[in-house]
Amino acid sequence: MASSHVSTVRALYKRILVLHRFLPIDLRALGDQYVKDEFRRHMQASPEETRGFMAEWQNYKVTLQTQVLDSVGKQISSVKFGANLSEEKLRHFQDEHIGQLYELMLESTKPNRQFDIQDDSK
Repeated sequence: MASSHVSTVRALYKRILVLHRFLPIDLRALGDQYVKDEFRRHMQASPEETRGFMAEWQNYKVTLQTQVLDSVGKQISSVKFGANLSEEKLRHFQDEHIGQLYELMLESTKPNRQFDIQDDSK
């Protein structure tokens, strides 16, 4: 059972990183780092925390996958990625998570992001 769980977590993690390849390069870097940090931080989480963690990341994967598929053929700079969080969902966040979410929102909406990344694929 434990190896099945590890396989499920690893598959979700890898799928998210693959989907991030379709994001603008600066958002990809930010997203990749955030995903890596969050999955690392939850390695020793309780079963209850793990269920919620996996459910939310699965929702993220489905949302991002849908947005990536919808963006096919469009200019990447014109595509909006992400989703609004409902007040109901925000009420369940701990203060620490609200702070993380706020910092992520600030970083992802900065006109001059901290990442200076060159896209070598062009």
